[in-house]
Amino acid sequence: MLHPVSRTDAAAIKPVWPPASPPVFTLAYSSGILRGTGLALIGANMTELPILPTMGVGSYALPGWMHLFRRHMREAAAPMDVAEAFEDATRLAIADQVEAGIDIVSDGELRRQRFVYEMYERISGIERQQRPRKLGVPGYDMAPKFFATGKVGAPDGLGLVREYQDLARLAPDSRLKIAFPGPLTFAASILPSPHYGDGTNATADLMDDVIAMLRAEIEALRRAGADFIQLDEPGLTFVPERRSLAEAAKCINQVTHGLGEHTAVHVCFGNNASRPSSPRGLKRLLGAMEILDTRMLVLEFANREMAELDILGPLSERYQIAAGVIDVKSFHQESAEDVAVRIREVLRHVPASMLTITADCGFSAIPRWLARSKTRAMVAGAEQVRGEL
Repeated sequence: MLHPVSRTDAAAIKPVWPPASPPVFTLAYSSGILRGTGLALIGANMTELPILPTMGVGSYALPGWMHLFRRHMREAAAPMDVAEAFEDATRLAIADQVEAGIDIVSDGELRRQRFVYEMYERISGIERQQRPRKLGVPGYDMAPKFFATGKVGAPDGLGLVREYQDLARLAPDSRLKIAFPGPLTFAASILPSPHYGDGTNATADLMDDVIAMLRAEIEALRRAGADFIQLDEPGLTFVPERRSLAEAAKCINQVTHGLGEHTAVHVCFGNNASRPSSPRGLKRLLGAMEILDTRMLVLEFANREMAELDILGPLSERYQIAAGVIDVKSFHQESAEDVAVRIREVLRHVPASMLTITADCGFSAIPRWLARSKTRAMVAGAEQVRGEL
């Protein structure tokens, strides 16, 4: 069994297989991190974080070897091989975060493709559509789409409880976060027919079942001990078919209702192959964001040249703000000073006690070396500004 390790020696961790019980991999915080601020964040175990805590959005970059493994695993690997590979990759994602000094750790979502696609394999009542395009550069028109052939649901869950339990086992001394797609994003890839028909209520009936499925998942996560649950919603940044933005916000609220203190909503413009999927303006979404039943809004600013920061003043009176200060859609390697400058700009509009430092989106669309560089710059920039407060 490995002894607890600090951030400084997390990189030296060697994967151990098969996993033992108790856990074979323990990550602990070093004593040099700023403590005792009493900063209240999401969930009971989120107190006493440093001022300006840092976190990733959710997904992390796959190791290079994992891309090769995923390409061949269906024909070349057995179930134990697959479990071992994903366990090892997840360990690396956690170790990279801890080594960099991230305050709130995720599992990197390495068991998923693009944060959602594998989950559809756990959903009953759907059948894959033929993709309109298979050749050429990656794009949203290559993403899986489905027909509803029966009542949509996940009788055995979406696998998120197991993901959270594995994260808690691998990083028992860290603050933890788990993220998953919200109802708008799930429903956007499912055509209501034939099961729900083509009538005026078809889209709403499908959405009701998607909401029920995700509500059951979030309740199961709470029972498993998850205190920080984030809904990722690219679906909120465009007006869904037959639904206003206010109605879209209410769909999210039906998932988070009564659990808002434990949730965050990531308002995402899309990041498939580092490309957005919708117009990247936040002001047009204010009416929807202002009625969300959640504790935190996770918003991207770096890749939008820090535009529209003025919206954060009113929003920070109601929500904690996680501001994206790392551009995940660019290969530019930010320096700590680059990040510090961006944080100072945000602090002109948001009190430090209400601000969390994050990236614009997940790191899944960039290589691991770049994700490591950007994560370290984010942490260093936050530490620099902390020293100025």
